[in-house]
Amino acid sequence: MATTSYRQALRETLRAEMLRDENVFLLGEEIGVFEGSYKITEGLLKEFGPRRVRDTPIAEEGFVGAAIGAAMLGLRPVVEIMTINFSLLALDQIVNHAAKIYGMFGGQASVPMVIRTPGGGGQQLGATHSQNVELFYSFIPGLKVLAPSTPAEASAMLKAAIRDDDPVLFLENLALYNTKGELPADIPDIAPAEIGKAAVTRPGTDITIVAYSRMAHVATEVAETLAADGISAEVVDLRSLRPLDRRTVVDSVRRTGCAVVAEDDWLTYGIGAEIAASIQEGAFDWLDAPVRRVAMAEVPLPYAKPLESAALPSADSLITAVRDTLRARGRRLQETAR
Repeated sequence: MATTSYRQALRETLRAEMLRDENVFLLGEEIGVFEGSYKITEGLLKEFGPRRVRDTPIAEEGFVGAAIGAAMLGLRPVVEIMTINFSLLALDQIVNHAAKIYGMFGGQASVPMVIRTPGGGGQQLGATHSQNVELFYSFIPGLKVLAPSTPAEASAMLKAAIRDDDPVLFLENLALYNTKGELPADIPDIAPAEIGKAAVTRPGTDITIVAYSRMAHVATEVAETLAADGISAEVVDLRSLRPLDRRTVVDSVRRTGCAVVAEDDWLTYGIGAEIAASIQEGAFDWLDAPVRRVAMAEVPLPYAKPLESAALPSADSLITAVRDTLRARGRRLQETAR
């Protein structure tokens, strides 16, 4: 095993898949000569050449459409959109074409393409460059939406996405790129993940914390903090937003009796609302307290650092929600000074 950053795990996995399958190619803005805005594609143009690492104009609708056509003809394009905010310019191609071609043509054509794109706040990029709009895509039948939280998950899920015969939106939170984790030294030997399967990343008995992407990373840290206060929190990392693994979430809540859902997006109509509804339907008789949700403030994300930090969900806000939920079930908690 080797300690690897999230960024490096993505790069090495792209390289391994390009070596494995000559039909895999990359396209997007500044991914070649500039080696990517976030250096995920560093060195790949030099190794594979401009036929397989293609710089595109600043025209998301155009190059996403080109990738859809290439996928229909048997190639496996991996598109990099500089941020998920810019994917809105290609919304028609993604929602009305990539997601629907297989069904509308009765299975005669498939669209095996991946759209990689980062999102999330905390980088002082302003309201139009800091959004998490994964809900737009998770809502659409015909798309698969993945949101890994660790380098190991990022590698295994990117492999699965590239090899899948359906269009996959692969979400990468900007705050995760420099995080590190253990990964097998031989990337080609990593098995592809099972798309649509959540993971219990930390077992617990008192409460379930359900999260994904950056907030799954935060949830693990919070669970470790709570353990010092005698609170055993189970963490469920969704990993896949469509398809959604409701069974793993419900089974966890049936074991613990209460739940908090954390997401890096707005509360209203969010992924957390869908999870809360799933818990209500599948584990109502096991609940000892209402399901609580932790999310971003419902404002366009401010640029000013203090305001941006205040608007984003944090470890402290998640800890408060967990403690409030446990109190609601009648548990008396010890307070640890921090």
